[in-house]
Amino acid sequence: MREEWIKTLQKKAQNLEIQGKKGQIEVTREQGEKLYRYMELLLEWNEKMNLTALTDPGDILSKHFLDSMAGLHFLPDGLLGDVGTGAGFPGLVLKIMEPERPVILMDALQKRLTFLQAVCQDLGISTISIEHERAEEAGQKEAYRGKWNAVVSRAVAPLPILLEYCIPLLKEGGIFLAYKGPGLSQELEDSSRALSLLGCEVENVYKVSLQEEGWEHQIGCIRKVKPTPATYPRKQAKIKKSPL
Repeated sequence: MREEWIKTLQKKAQNLEIQGKKGQIEVTREQGEKLYRYMELLLEWNEKMNLTALTDPGDILSKHFLDSMAGLHFLPDGLLGDVGTGAGFPGLVLKIMEPERPVILMDALQKRLTFLQAVCQDLGISTISIEHERAEEAGQKEAYRGKWNAVVSRAVAPLPILLEYCIPLLKEGGIFLAYKGPGLSQELEDSSRALSLLGCEVENVYKVSLQEEGWEHQIGCIRKVKPTPATYPRKQAKIKKSPL
């Protein structure tokens, strides 16, 4: 099964359409091996804790791994942070694809981080930071605020809330990639006030699809153009009660 799964991953990576173009992602044999082992560990640990609703190897390949890879071409160089990383999507997948890139995986639940630590140890990934932090608290700490070149986040919160979590962590000029479904355009409309208050603007929206499986996702590319006011991020209760 391993050999067939890796070949399928390599083929589908070539068939993944990003802005209507195919063949933009190459998966090496070594990367394929690491991703297969990652999947094995995900399924093994998923029996003990809720990490993913997807348990079919083909679905994990397509809807977790390929979807996570889609942001590769839009990331600037430098430190990448994944906010609300969960089981490591997309941050750990991006790290496997770009092993030299410094990456921080951040989540509020320790049990998820314990899983990620086990995966990294098993795969021999040592140049990665796994941080037990709430994003809204990290954004007010000197160690994190304004330090990251890029932030990614997938399936965490509605965009107005997600922006308040992520933008304060970025350096000025940095990029936030919001992995979203086909409803992103509406979320962007709902986020006009948040974009203005937090000092960022929408640079592009990228469509990602795998036609053979009939799904399409979108990635919002948002650039931080000026410093975020010290007021943000607010406390969690205020963010949820009164989104920007």
